Amino acid sequence: MTTLKAAEKALMDAALAYPQTREDNPWGHRVAKVKDKSFLFLATENGVLSLSVKLPHSGGMALSLPFAEPTGYGMGKSGWVTASFKPGQPVPVELLRAWLDESYQAVAPKTLVKALQAERAGSAAPLPHAKSPAPKAAKKAAKRVTTKRAAKAETRAVSAGSKRASSRAASARTRRS
Repeated sequence: MTTLKAAEKALMDAALAYPQTREDNPWGHRVAKVKDKSFLFLATENGVLSLSVKLPHSGGMALSLPFAEPTGYGMGKSGWVTASFKPGQPVPVELLRAWLDESYQAVAPKTLVKALQAERAGSAAPLPHAKSPAPKAAKKAAKRVTTKRAAKAETRAVSAGSKRASSRAASARTRRS
């Protein structure tokens, strides 16, 4: 049987093994984050181990277990589930690792998830890195050209509109005379 302390260590170690993750400690709880987005909240208070993860796919099944409930603060509505274990209560570490995996994939950027899935499939795709500045510069240049074209088109439309307006005013003046 896994002790609560050993389970907590195993779960945080598993969380930090994912690409681009780090540990944070807001509100006195341990939190695993990927790109500043939390995917695991972990705490031991009054001898009770609790963890919260985002389970968009298996949340319904998870909530049918006696140790799970929707996460408070309205997070349960977004698929977050909290599991709590008292001393002496068995901790299903392998199930919780599967939940951790689902939570990471639900929160992590798609590029990291795709790289992780490719790595698991054996193609060992490299983890994504920052985009090179060249495509960004090209994108900006294209945007400038598009903006200039739009401005020219708008100027032509306004000119045409004012020509029409001035010809209408001239017609009206001749009719009055």
